[in-house]
Amino acid sequence: MNERIDPELPSSSTVLTSRVDPTSARFEANMRFLADLVSQVRNEEEKIREGGGAKAIESQHNKGRLTARERINLLVDSGTFFELGAYVAHGMYEEWGGAPAGGVITGLARIQTRLVMIIANDATVKAGAFFPMTAKKVIRAQNISIENRIPTIYLVDSAGVFLPLQEDVFPDTDDFGRVFRNNAVMSAMGISQIAAIMGMCVAGGGYLPVMCDHVLMTDGSGLFLAGPALVQAAIGQKVSAEELGGAAMHSAISGTVDFREPNDEACLARIRAIIEKWGYRRQSPWDRKKPQPPAFAAEEIYGIYDSSPARPYDTKEILARIVDGSRFDEYKPEYGKTIICGYARIGGFAVGIVANQKLHAQQTDHEGHKRIEFGGVIYSESAEKAARFIMDCNQSLIPLVFFHDVNGFMVGRDAEWSGIIKAGAKLVNAVSNSVVPKITVIVGGSFGAGHYAMCGKAYDPRLVFAWPTARYAVMSGDAAAGTLVEIKIKQLERSGKQLSDEERKELFESTKRTYDEQTDPRYGAARLWIDKIIDPVETRDAITQALEAAALNPDCARVQGRSAADMKQRRHGSARILADQGHLELSLIRLIREIRGPIFEWLIQ
Repeated sequence: MNERIDPELPSSSTVLTSRVDPTSARFEANMRFLADLVSQVRNEEEKIREGGGAKAIESQHNKGRLTARERINLLVDSGTFFELGAYVAHGMYEEWGGAPAGGVITGLARIQTRLVMIIANDATVKAGAFFPMTAKKVIRAQNISIENRIPTIYLVDSAGVFLPLQEDVFPDTDDFGRVFRNNAVMSAMGISQIAAIMGMCVAGGGYLPVMCDHVLMTDGSGLFLAGPALVQAAIGQKVSAEELGGAAMHSAISGTVDFREPNDEACLARIRAIIEKWGYRRQSPWDRKKPQPPAFAAEEIYGIYDSSPARPYDTKEILARIVDGSRFDEYKPEYGKTIICGYARIGGFAVGIVANQKLHAQQTDHEGHKRIEFGGVIYSESAEKAARFIMDCNQSLIPLVFFHDVNGFMVGRDAEWSGIIKAGAKLVNAVSNSVVPKITVIVGGSFGAGHYAMCGKAYDPRLVFAWPTARYAVMSGDAAAGTLVEIKIKQLERSGKQLSDEERKELFESTKRTYDEQTDPRYGAARLWIDKIIDPVETRDAITQALEAAALNPDCARVQGRSAADMKQRRHGSARILADQGHLELSLIRLIREIRGPIFEWLIQ
């Protein structure tokens, strides 16, 4: 990609230009492929938004109640709801009739211009009962709120734990009880929480609203640790639901609720009135200026991205359609070319970008020999460059955005002699100990240890987005199928059975189909590995949303509830590790050795 200097900007500001030919056959084929994929995802999401279906929606209306999505639409400022986790539980719990969106709707929104997190039980899905993934989805939303100091609104309408699966909902650290623990932690951290009881709230679930800062309740709703039937069975007392735990009782007698409202509409209006009077937190340390649109149309991303390994694309063409003004100050552009690092703005926010470059590049080694480096593969030089860049962004308080399309680390004698294990461990250390906000966008492949080095889910990105083209696994489908089939064939041969060529082919195809299904981003989103599958055209807006959320936490040294002193100690420890290559942790070295090995030989073939 050519670059030019804009005469109206400081001489250091570089503006990316484009060589894309939108009339080429390749561009048009890419555009059709990606447009079809995006359309498929949108259609599935529309189906998910129907919740429990028309009959369940009618039943909710017959009770005089709105559905969860209707409540959200009335509560938030128009057009501001940014849903997260729509695909949670997708394809799961089919034996129980499924659980669209996990039976709970979560997302960022603005109420009276204030950014908030919404967590709303969907009573059209099994009466809002908590499946295992329901609890995990609520906890994920709370964790996002904790990391970014986002005020949180709960719209409660739930029958409690889904009893047939109680063993997977009740006891563990990421199960139902963690929700209440997080309520307490968030209040202690000064994160405002409002709970509105707009239906049933029973058993252990009754703790959630009462542990929030404000509690509202509508007439006809119920809040009790045990319902009338259980009370009669347990102690022989006959009592109506309204007398036991209705809004009138909790308003006038127990004093549990702060506001009693006649219906959903009045309750939602009251929430808006409360939030309208909130004060403002300290200013964010992240630099932001007036946003400027990119110089190129975002829709052109459809024609640029190419998933075929035989047709590498230029990642800078993608960045030129995402960053403000298409301005990008590239860091060490002539070194470690398979990872692009540089400074830019997205939505006005200053960011550091770490992106896999898919173009093949020529590199000169320390002995003066030239070699070709494969796009999407991490080499020693690119790992060292990215590690240093991440450290610089931490030093300068610049949030980081990672764009994944990575096959893994380079393997072989030359790679080992170049210190790939040392450079890879250095990069993983830098990502692990980074304290500025990190946002991850999985564009294409995100395989093996490359996924870790590029700030995968385990490395605390504030939010993880994925394009419909994303692939998320230890290795690609072809490589995995080939490996697994060879193992299976050897097992059969040891038992004296020989497979024909046709049987080998059928075994390969069936294995590949299964593996490809599991690498699909919808599979990962169903299990909360991904927060949101986004249209590539919406990448800039999604990252801006994430940065606006991160801006609510003014202290990068207090991420996830850690004390400032603890994080300071972590940063100093990180600097010592990164400065002294001889003191890398042996456990990390062993881990990367085990992961890389023969696996990545398949990835670069």
